[in-house]
Amino acid sequence: MGAVVELAPGVRAGFTGRAGGVSREPYATLNLGDHVGDDPEAVAENRRRAAAGFGLSPDRVVWMNQVHGADAVTVTASGRAGDVDAVVTTEPGLALAVLVADCLPLLVADPEAGVVGAAHSGRPGMVAGVVSSLLAEMERNGARPERCTALLGPVICGRCYEVPRQMQDEVARAVPEARCTTQEGTPGVDIRAGVTAQLKRLGVANVTHDARCTRESPDLFSYRRDSTTGRFAGYIWRLP
Repeated sequence: MGAVVELAPGVRAGFTGRAGGVSREPYATLNLGDHVGDDPEAVAENRRRAAAGFGLSPDRVVWMNQVHGADAVTVTASGRAGDVDAVVTTEPGLALAVLVADCLPLLVADPEAGVVGAAHSGRPGMVAGVVSSLLAEMERNGARPERCTALLGPVICGRCYEVPRQMQDEVARAVPEARCTTQEGTPGVDIRAGVTAQLKRLGVANVTHDARCTRESPDLFSYRRDSTTGRFAGYIWRLP
């Protein structure tokens, strides 16, 4: 289980890993994704264990049906947030969760406004504008970008994320900072660099990172590395 970090005063965050669950291969062991073909009972138990590891109640966690889009929604109760890729709350003790296995889990807080948000930002979401959607939804709840702290979780790095040249060009037209070259000398996409640049343009100056690459870290799930695999999660919540 990952460590809990103080993202901002009164705000906690954390990322799970692969260990500590009950799922069997190819989802071993702490798979939190209920959409990847794993045993639903195993996923439910893993979610209970993950919540307990962070000192949370499993019935106080919000999950999204992530669709690689840019829609954001504000929630006030646990359960399903619907077909969205960004979620925001002002409710103390209500945790927001984002599932990933190469995409970037983005966690953001404005402690002064009492607003936290989470976004699922893979390549399509980054291009579609999920970061700006998240910030806009937080602002509707009283947050201000210049007061926000953002934590970018583990993501496939630019050295490992090879894409066709045409796809790289399409990404770079929307987010120039995401263009990179892989360790093989081929066209790549750097999601971390792209999202960081987007946050800075939106006025979020305080940006921190969990710099691990999912493909290079055996303790994390990676779709690019393993194909059929589980999902780990980023959590963010305000203290009650």
